[in-house]
Amino acid sequence: MSHLLARLLAENSTTWTFLTNHSHVLYSIWQNPDIRVREISSLVGVTERAVMRIIRELTDAGFIEVTKNGRENHYSVTADVQLRHPLEEHRSVNDLLEMLSNKEDDVTS
Repeated sequence: MSHLLARLLAENSTTWTFLTNHSHVLYSIWQNPDIRVREISSLVGVTERAVMRIIRELTDAGFIEVTKNGRENHYSVTADVQLRHPLEEHRSVNDLLEMLSNKEDDVTS
């Protein structure tokens, strides 16, 4: 778990954020490719079912790949994919994740 993300979530109790739950799930997976759905749910503040739906949508759109290892999943982010919105399409997933990362965090890409 990213210490920065956990701290920000604990300190921030607003009802909305600039980034979507999809970007929060993607960032959590990028930070820890072996993260469990339950952990993502806790970090993002949504149900496990919502996390599974988001993971499925991110997979279907080509943003992540899921590899089954027994009962566990390993995720890999497809960092070179362009963002989808016309205002962001000049940027890649990697650009977004790098922007969100903290130099002190241990990031695996």
